[in-house]
Amino acid sequence: MALFKLAFAGAAAYALYRYATREAQHEGHVAFASGETKGDNFAKVRHAGPEAMRSDPPEWDKTDEASDESFPASDPPANY
Repeated sequence: MALFKLAFAGAAAYALYRYATREAQHEGHVAFASGETKGDNFAKVRHAGPEAMRSDPPEWDKTDEASDESFPASDPPANY
């Protein structure tokens, strides 16, 4: 009976661990939202904007949008 209780406790602990780390099990690159790396994306460049990011930024303004849209260009956007 003790072995059964130990096995049950181990299974419960494993289930809690998997539940707690479910965000870490994301396919693709860290900067991409789900579905961003699928298809014919040869260069692996994500779309601009916070909706294309895996995690939402705490704040997002026009400057952030312009900078994100200009990446990976070497010149900064002209509307700062």
